[in-house]
This record gives sequence, structure tokens and C-alpha cells, in this order.
Amino acid sequence: MDSPSIKRLKLLKELLIIEREEDYFQYKEQFLKAGIERRKQNGVTWYPIQILSREIGYGDLLQIDVERTTMLDTPHQFSTGKNVTLFSSKNADEGIELIGTIKRVNKNKMLLIMHAEDLPDWCYDGKLGINIQFDDNSYTEMQKALDIVINARNCKTAELREIIEGVEMPSFEKIDESILISQLNLSQNRAVRHSLAANDIAVVHGPPGTGKTTTLVNTVRLVLQNEKQVLVCAPTNTAVDLVSEKLLEQGINVLRVGHPARISEELMSITVDGQIQSNTYYKDIKHLRKTAEEYFRMAGKYKRVFGREDAQQRAAFYSEAKNCIKEARLLEDHVVNSLFENAQAICCTPVASTHRGLTKKTFNTLFFDEASQALEPMVWIPLLKCNRVIFSGDHFQLPPVVKSLQAKKEGLDVTMLDRCIPLANVSVLLNRQYRMHNAIMSFSNSYFYKNELEADISVKDALLEATSDADILNTPIELIDTAGCSFDEYQNPETISLSNTGEADLLFKHLTILLENYENSKQEYKISVGIISPYKEQIEMLSEKLKEQNYSNNCVSHISVKTIDGFQGEERDVIYISLVRSNPNSEIGFLSDVRRMNVALTRAKKKLVVIMDTSTVGNHPFYKAFIEYCEKNKFYKSAWDFIYL
Repeated sequence: MDSPSIKRLKLLKELLIIEREEDYFQYKEQFLKAGIERRKQNGVTWYPIQILSREIGYGDLLQIDVERTTMLDTPHQFSTGKNVTLFSSKNADEGIELIGTIKRVNKNKMLLIMHAEDLPDWCYDGKLGINIQFDDNSYTEMQKALDIVINARNCKTAELREIIEGVEMPSFEKIDESILISQLNLSQNRAVRHSLAANDIAVVHGPPGTGKTTTLVNTVRLVLQNEKQVLVCAPTNTAVDLVSEKLLEQGINVLRVGHPARISEELMSITVDGQIQSNTYYKDIKHLRKTAEEYFRMAGKYKRVFGREDAQQRAAFYSEAKNCIKEARLLEDHVVNSLFENAQAICCTPVASTHRGLTKKTFNTLFFDEASQALEPMVWIPLLKCNRVIFSGDHFQLPPVVKSLQAKKEGLDVTMLDRCIPLANVSVLLNRQYRMHNAIMSFSNSYFYKNELEADISVKDALLEATSDADILNTPIELIDTAGCSFDEYQNPETISLSNTGEADLLFKHLTILLENYENSKQEYKISVGIISPYKEQIEMLSEKLKEQNYSNNCVSHISVKTIDGFQGEERDVIYISLVRSNPNSEIGFLSDVRRMNVALTRAKKKLVVIMDTSTVGNHPFYKAFIEYCEKNKFYKSAWDFIYL
């Protein structure tokens, strides 16, 4: 009879199948079942495109810059790291295509890293297009990992499985109270000492702005005094890049593992491909490969072989080519093995931990940052290589993305972090935040963190201009209520996403007034501004409207427009949030995901402006509490105060 942990993990396997089916169903609806014009409208195909430039990049892979030439204002679903296929109109029905990965993308241009060293001949025959590709790899790796965990017996994996289930107790060594890192505060030092003492699992619970990644990195540094190597993971490439940068700052030898297209340009020198290219053997490897190409080319001249001598000559060329390739691979394997052997911290996403260089490697410690965003099966992939795990994250911030309502309802979105937080003595809370004004912190502090957080003196009273007579500069929060203004939401029938023109116009009117007042205050410091909305349709509109504004004055360093997910881990002096929803039925859709909204509300350092229709969203307990908080502290304003300005 199966134990409770094995029963639950078997259910997770079933839920993953349901999630994969829903993911593929959405892909089919938007792509496979649709003609090319509909796919273009859905934002999953660019056609036709033109190639602007091409060059050989890292790993001897071809990089091409492409631009779409039609439907330039149509929103798309292409994003950095996604796999795509390049196709030609001449062979679209034959399934002949070239796979690539998006390195960089904006509204109408894309930089692709192709899985080839050159473009095939068919790329010069007919019009070219790009399709988003369905990626099954992560589902396959998660299922493999769960199978291993389910079947584990009398080993560390089985022990961790039962501890996470709450069946067995995690153990700790005696905490070394003498450890004190001068640049860390009391709670951060406590978290470091606690993590070092863990034999199985430790959690650094880091609410917004409390320095959880900094704490994690300092723990890595101390662990490396006793361990030769550690594995460091995070659920997104952006998060892995961030922790990699912080480890480098500590003087740690970092190897960043992953596809070059998914890694920031600044970190290419520490990737596997980047370090191969800087290795002394690289010229030899490249020479051997070029020689092999030449032999293959010469062998290819014997396409129709009539005589014995011709056949022998062709066989000889092929043999020489294969020998060159074999020798190049042996040299490259030697370099790669050396990289994986000598790195102190190997940093990657969970799926990238299946890299061939990590196949036979084991570690004592896995560090997992931003653990609130990772599905449990995803965490098991790297954890199978390790004896213990130190999590860093906040279960009140962004959850993992689950597309299937059924899978979500049955618990697929419950993370390993969620399961570990309630375990006895496992979690340490970082309670001092260094990002935001006390008033901006206070609502989330009360609603999520039991008022256990405190604002550091360096940020506690930080305003845009504390001595100004203008309320817009000396007030940390403004809730601008659009109720009764007829700022109705609009749903795009193609994308199903929502927008609200009235809110967008009001937002830029308010921002214009704010910047005018700030410029008149003669401050030398340039402020950063972030504009957030939960809806992609609104983001598109806000981005377009931003281009129409004249904010070229000297008081702004930059203005960013992103979804909530896009601002994870980031901060700005001023944050605007447009909630969009305004309807007579009080329907708020995924605004009810309050963890996501917690992220949005805690990005601002000095000024937070939230635009909402309180009559639509105010019935939800979270927004009701926020409205009451703003009214109590005189942060509430009506949109009518700004409409006629």
C-alpha cells in the first residue's frame, strides 16, 4: 500500500498530464487549428518576415535579426527564451523548418539563435515566417523526476520526500552563533546561521525588499568554505541571471548553464559556450570542425559513384571528416568537463540541470531562489542530485503559472515552498525591508505578514519631496477611484485580454502633473517610474500612449511599462498600477490572485499610485481592505479631482 507521500506524488503526475494537455490544447487552438492569417492575429506567427542581419555567435550558432513586415500593431506572444520555427512559404505544407530560440524581442523585431551554423538553401526560396513552437521538454523532465522520487527507497531522496510530506522531522546541527556577517542585519544573519545548520531543508522567507537573494548569496559563500561545489537554481532565467551576478560580485567562480538565447548578454562570458570560446583549445576545435566540413564537401562531389576508385575516395573523405569531428568532440568534452569540475557555483534553471555536463554530478547543497514560482515537480529535477536544499522565496508573492483550472483546483500550484514553510523550525523570516516608504509597506505587512516587517530607517520616510507643498510629491500613496466616471473595460475579441482607455488617459494625466511638480522642485536626483497592469492588452495600450507623451525632461531616468510578472524582483521610485476592471457585475477575474497583486503593490520605493473602480473591485476582501486602509490614511482620491485639470 502506498504511503501518503507516494499517493500525493502519483496524483501530481496525473495533474501534470492534465496541465500538459491544457497547455497543448491552448497551443492547438491558437496555432494548429488556425490558418496563417488567424495565427498572425493570435500573435503566434509572424509572416512574412525579412532577415535584417546574420552572424555566427556563441557556440558557433547562427544569429539572425528578423523583422515582420505586416500587422505591425498586432500584439504577439513571442518572448525571450521561447523556441520558434523558421519556415518558407514554398515548403510550409511539407513540415520543413528550422528550429531557433528567441534571444531578444520587441514589438516588431526579433533576434534569434538558430540551431544551425548556416541557413539552408530553402530559406532563399519563397517568403519566410516564424511560428511559436510547443515545448514538451519541461513536462518530460518533471515526469521523469517524479518517477524517480516515487520509486526511491532507503536513500536521501526518499528521506527528503517524507520530510516534505511532514512524515519525518528535518534535522539540524547545532547553530553556530559566532557567525556574524557585518553587512547583514540581525534577521539575515539568523537566516544564514540557520541555513548552514540544516541537514535537509531550510527556508529563507524573504518578503519584498528584505534582501533574500543577498542573504542566499552570503550563505553560498560560507557553504563553499566546506563544500567544493554547490548547485544554484531558480525557476526563471532572469532570476538565475540575477543570482549569478550577485555570486560573481562575491568573487565566486560561477558557471552559468543554459541555452545562450536565454542568458543575458552580460553573463555570456561565464556560460559553457562562452568559456569554451575563450579556452586555449578553442582554435583547435574550430579548425577541426572546418576541416571536417571541407572533407564532407569533397565527399559530396561524388554524388553518383560509378567506379570502385571513386567509391573508395568518397569513403576516405567521409572517414577523415568523421575522425576530425570525433577529435573535436573529445577536445570539447575535455574543456567542458574541466569547466564543470572547477566551478564553485553551477547556476541554471531546473530543466537546464539535466545538461549532459551534470549527468553524473552530485552535490551536497542545492540553493533554490524565488522558490514560490516553481512547481513542486520542477524542484525535484535538481534536488535529485543533492542531499539538502535551502529555499529562498516568499509564498505571498508570484505563484507558479498553472493553465488548467482542474489541475490548479486539485493542488498542482501548491509549491514545495508552500509545503516546507509550515514544517517545524524550518523557516526564518527576514523582517527588515530596504525598499519602500513605511506607508507603502504597511498594508501588505498587515494583510500578509502579521505586521512582523519593519522599514529600515534609510527608506522609512523616503518621499519624492518631503518639504514640498504639493501633495502629489509629499504623499506616499494615492488610490484614485474611477467609480462613476464611465471608464468601462473593453475586451479584445481576438486576444480575450482587457483594456481601459479612461484609466490609461487618467494615468498619463496624473504622471504629467507629477513630473511637472517634481521638475519644479529642482531636485537633482532623477526618478524612475514603473507602470504596471495585470492585463497585456492594457500594457500594449499604455506602451503606445507613452510614446505620445513628451517626458524628455531631465527629472526622469527611465519609464518602464510591464505586467506584474515583468516587475518581479524589480523596484522603481514611482509605481502606477492600472487595475482595468470596470463593469456592473463586479467581475474581477484574475485580480482575485492577491499574491500577484502583493507583488505589484510592493514595487514602489517612494510613491504608489493605484487606479481602480472601487465599485467593481471593492467587494473582494483584499481590495476592500486596501480601500479602507487608503481612506483611513487620507490616501483616497476621486478621479474627478483630475479629469478637468
